[in-house]
Amino acid sequence: MESFLPNQGNYQSLLVFQKAECIYDITYYFAHKFLAKGDRTVDQMIQAARSGKQNIAEGSAASATSSETELKLTNVAKASLHELLIDYEDFLRVRKLQQWATDDPRSVQTRRVCAKHNDSAFYRDAIETRSAETIANIAITLIHQEDYMLRKLINRLQDDFVKNGGIKERMYQARINYRNKTGGKKEE
Repeated sequence: MESFLPNQGNYQSLLVFQKAECIYDITYYFAHKFLAKGDRTVDQMIQAARSGKQNIAEGSAASATSSETELKLTNVAKASLHELLIDYEDFLRVRKLQQWATDDPRSVQTRRVCAKHNDSAFYRDAIETRSAETIANIAITLIHQEDYMLRKLINRLQDDFVKNGGIKERMYQARINYRNKTGGKKEE
């Protein structure tokens, strides 16, 4: 019998999930190390980073039966990470720290390194000796890279939906194919 459910990928193997996990781990460390205990921003930053990661996982898990849910949750992840981006930018601005310009050599180097590494352990080790300014700029770089990847994923999900339809269309087509194959009779 033909299956109308697409094979689900393992969300942990998705680069967008891996990068989101890196962002979460950096943010968890950053918020606890550089923000005052009791500051609401600690929870807000951690929750925004968590939402980015968790919504990618949940959207991927829902993908077999709901293209709409996958698309919505992927977009929620993107929006949550934008919220987090603003928090990092605010942190730098109000403390008169520098947000590296795109052409700053540190920014160029950071983009190269971040493009190569999607293992959160790499970042957890690397940030322990870095300043708040450096860690915030690393996080900003990762968020921009993640945003680009999420935009590409959202565009692919839209294209897949237009080309293949949703679960109801696939279920209907599988039923029609079954009827055509069996002449409308039930197989025993």
